[in-house]
Amino acid sequence: MAELVQPLAAPRDDLGAATVGVERVPEAFRVLGFFDHFVLWADLGVGLLVLQAGSYLVPGLGLPEAIAAIVIGTLAGNLMLGLAGAIGAEHAIPSMVSLRPSFGLRGSYLPSLINVVQLVGWGAFEIVIMANASATLSGPIMGHGSYPLWVAVWGVVAVLLGLGGPIVVVRQWLEKFGIWLVLLTVGWMAVYSVSHGNLGAIWARPGDGSMNFAQAIDLVVAMPISWLPLAADFNRFARDPRTSFAGTFAGYAVANVMCYLLGVLLVLTLPSGNLIGSILTVAFGGWGLALLLGDETDNAFADIYSSAISVKNVIPALPTRSLVAAIGGVCLAIALSVDLASFQNFLLLVGSLFTPLFGVLFADRFLVRRRRYTDAELYPVGAARTAGVARLWGVNPIALVAWGAGVATYIAETTWVGWLGGTLPSLAVSLAAYVLLSRAFREQPLD
Repeated sequence: MAELVQPLAAPRDDLGAATVGVERVPEAFRVLGFFDHFVLWADLGVGLLVLQAGSYLVPGLGLPEAIAAIVIGTLAGNLMLGLAGAIGAEHAIPSMVSLRPSFGLRGSYLPSLINVVQLVGWGAFEIVIMANASATLSGPIMGHGSYPLWVAVWGVVAVLLGLGGPIVVVRQWLEKFGIWLVLLTVGWMAVYSVSHGNLGAIWARPGDGSMNFAQAIDLVVAMPISWLPLAADFNRFARDPRTSFAGTFAGYAVANVMCYLLGVLLVLTLPSGNLIGSILTVAFGGWGLALLLGDETDNAFADIYSSAISVKNVIPALPTRSLVAAIGGVCLAIALSVDLASFQNFLLLVGSLFTPLFGVLFADRFLVRRRRYTDAELYPVGAARTAGVARLWGVNPIALVAWGAGVATYIAETTWVGWLGGTLPSLAVSLAAYVLLSRAFREQPLD
């Protein structure tokens, strides 16, 4: 199938990057610097889901404890997000290709397919959120049956962004319009909530203990970690890994702290008992919600685009833009036909699989291979072997065992313990298991 015809509204060079698949990004497209990454990840870090997650921190915690949990969780999560993006930036490769040295070529297919499932689900979920809120806002004018129309509108917008590709989205939309609109909206809501609440009384009010401090950190760190499977898909267009890491870390940190804290403040200071009601309480709240919805499109775009890249890790010959269009259509169809409210817990469970997965990646990258990845490992030809462990059919069993140990830790902690949170323990177990098993079997990089 031929690639779709390039639109004429953006520079040809920027649009050309949208056709890059899982091969190394050509030097001509490695153009994103610190500010580009800052804007991209600051914008991806803002959304109604993040505000909602912030609102869950109270009343379990008091405001001082909530702020401490937000800062600690953001620092921990952003360190991992920045590292995942920097690996892609250093080698100009997408996220699923970065798993090939540790899991093997065919071993990377399983996380790729799981990633497609979760990204299609989240892409549809984002469209549902935008369509529901849009139907609520437009109800007085368009009536209560406008939801299908809004699903189509937001679905088409997300697909068009995907067809433009990461560089177009960053340079032509986010840097010129998107990031400024959302920062203005979030900033106004923060000022309004602070000025209309009794901060002294709120600061002194203790939490009710329904959530402990470790669980709060787990809730905060989960949001940046949720982007780990996507980070390198965008950061591979970076000029160098250092600016990629710095821009990603700083941009997402600002957005994550700001949105979690705003979610806390909106619930504590405004009269409504739910987040959307609190937003609508703010002066110009309807317009603010509309602007947040416009910004939510970049999250749907990221889900659809990265899903296409994950498919290409398994079937590289498929054209990128055609995949983006097809996956966007699937997300739109799901949004029209499936009740995703009951599906959210499943998506969160699937997402939890990627924390220990990247524990394996970080262990392999920084502790076992010490940042040495070869072309034979990233783009292997024929059967690959390492000194010590046969990669049967292109699969490294050590990585699968370590990943499984991390997943088991997550399930055990959240099922039978609960007070610590599953994210960081599962990451630590998978990392440690991979290092110990690799040393036991003398796992070495390929020459």
